[in-house]
Amino acid sequence: MTTALELGTIEKVDIREVWPTEDEHFTPWLGDNLEKLGAELGLELELVEAEAQVGQFRLDVRAYDANIKGEIIIENQFGQTDHSHLGQLMTYASGFDAGVVVWIAEKFRAEHLAALDFLNRRTGEDTQFFGVEIELWRIGGSLAAPHFNIIATPNEWRKQNVIRNQTSGSVSERQERYRIFFQKLIDTMREKYNFTGARVGRPQSWYRFASGFSSVAYIASFKVGQMARVELYIDKDDKDWNESLFDELENERETIQSELGETLEWRRLDNRRACRIEVVRPGSIDDSSEALQDIQGWMVDYLLKFKEVFGPRLTNLVD
Repeated sequence: MTTALELGTIEKVDIREVWPTEDEHFTPWLGDNLEKLGAELGLELELVEAEAQVGQFRLDVRAYDANIKGEIIIENQFGQTDHSHLGQLMTYASGFDAGVVVWIAEKFRAEHLAALDFLNRRTGEDTQFFGVEIELWRIGGSLAAPHFNIIATPNEWRKQNVIRNQTSGSVSERQERYRIFFQKLIDTMREKYNFTGARVGRPQSWYRFASGFSSVAYIASFKVGQMARVELYIDKDDKDWNESLFDELENERETIQSELGETLEWRRLDNRRACRIEVVRPGSIDDSSEALQDIQGWMVDYLLKFKEVFGPRLTNLVD
């Protein structure tokens, strides 16, 4: 004899119930919640600017991911896609020299999906185009939940929902070791700790994780001199701003180090634009697999600690 289970009913919600207008409601929400879109695209999206000026037009969202090449531009549209927005998208892509172009709408016309597919075939890895349908769903009386349905993707975007490495030519054996190392690291940070939406390790000696605050990031890397590093990296296009934030944090040096249980290196770098606050240990990509596993565990621990300790302070200090 089976026992009947009470199950909920999934219901699609009109997006205007939550966001009455695209420009005044949806776009600001998206700017504050780029990590939700980034998780679907496999990107570490950080807001650069909303309503970015391009001639007489305004791009909805300009975003950034330091781990890929080029600007990321996002254009939103309620209703069904139209030729006007496709034209604006091309204008924005050109104006910002975009590496990734995202078009969000409620519904895509078949001819516009064909246009995105055509562009992806022609532009290759230099500029990649995504078509995304925005949906809202609820179960029973639950709150409406957003869902980004990816329906047009670059040719290189695999079933695992990742963007391939944006590098030209073949990679060296050493670069491949970096790629494998950081692939395992970001998979752990995403799957176990929901720390990132990123999905692709790249053949480079560092990986940048979004902090939720523009121009501030957590970075795991290998330094010159056979050292591994986790750091808070401050780099806005304004040296005074960078140093001001650094100084505010350094005023709490003893408390921060006590909370972390570690003595940090505080590098204001007066002769450079960026500032760094870091913890280091011996380690090289040429180490044994067992040693690399230990380094990876160390990076995981300190990325989590940095977010726990610095995150609330950044909330209070960063506008």
